[in-house]
Amino acid sequence: MIHIVFQEADIVVLQKAIDLDESLSGEIKIIRDDYAVGPLGEIYETEGYQQRREWWKQLLEASPYNADQLMDLVDDRLAVHNLKKSLDENPTEELWIWMGQNQHDVCGYYWFISQLKDYQGRIVILYFNNLPFINEKGHIFYPTTLHEIQPKEFLKAKKLNRKITLSEFEVDPDEWKKLCSENAVIRILEGGKKIVGKEEDFYDKDILSGISNEWQRGNKAMHNILGKMKIKTGDVFLLWRMKKLADEGKIEINGDTSKSWKDFEVRLKTMAPEIVETNNQSV
Repeated sequence: MIHIVFQEADIVVLQKAIDLDESLSGEIKIIRDDYAVGPLGEIYETEGYQQRREWWKQLLEASPYNADQLMDLVDDRLAVHNLKKSLDENPTEELWIWMGQNQHDVCGYYWFISQLKDYQGRIVILYFNNLPFINEKGHIFYPTTLHEIQPKEFLKAKKLNRKITLSEFEVDPDEWKKLCSENAVIRILEGGKKIVGKEEDFYDKDILSGISNEWQRGNKAMHNILGKMKIKTGDVFLLWRMKKLADEGKIEINGDTSKSWKDFEVRLKTMAPEIVETNNQSV
C-alpha cells in the first residue's frame, strides 16, 4: 500500500504508527499544496495550474520563506503522475488516504480523488470525522488534524478504513468542480466533507484580534494569531492578509517581511486624536 497525507507533520506520526504495526507497511506520500486557499479556476489545465503557482509565488516572495525552493518542492501534478504509474505497474497495490477533519485535508482530498476514478476499488479512505481519541494525558478529545493523534491510536483507527465507493467517485469530483467554478479565495469546512467558499478577508478578524497596540515581532504576532484561531490556515496566507490590512491602514508593519519573522514588527494602527474647534478652544 501507499499512504497519502496532506500535511508535513502527519508524515512523522503516521510513520511511527507504521513502525508499531507492520501490516501498515508502505511508503508515505504527501500532497503538499493547500487547496483551501487561492485560485482554482481551470486547475487541471496548464494555464490554470500556472496561474495558481504564480499566485503562491507572489505570496511566498513577500514572506520569510525561500520562494524558489518551496515552488520547486511543491509539484503535486508530478506526485499524482508517479502514483498512477505505480498503481499501473503494481495491480495489487492500494492507495490509503488519511484525512483529518479540516479544510486543508478535505480540499486536498477533493483535488486528488478527482483524478483517480480509473482506480476505483483500489483507493481506501480513512477520514477521522468527529471521532474521539485518547490524548497523552488519557483524556478523550476530538482531533482536527492527524498529527494531534498518538501513533498507537492510529492502530485502532486503521479499522475504519474503507474503499471509496463508485458513488463517491461520481459525487465528490462534481462537488470539487463546483468549488473550482466558484473560485473563492478561501474555502472552509462546515462539517462532513462540505466545503464552502469565503471572501479573502475571512481571516482578517483573527489577525486583528491577535495583534495589539504595541509593536510585536512577526514571529510573536503570528504565534498569537494562530493560537487564537478556531479555523486555521497557513502563515504565508495570513502574512499576505496582514500586508493587505497594512495597505488599508488598519495595522502597521515596520521592517522587511521577506527576511525573517523577527525582522519585522506589527501593531494595530494608532489613530492620532482629532482636533475639534469648540467656542474657539481646541479639544
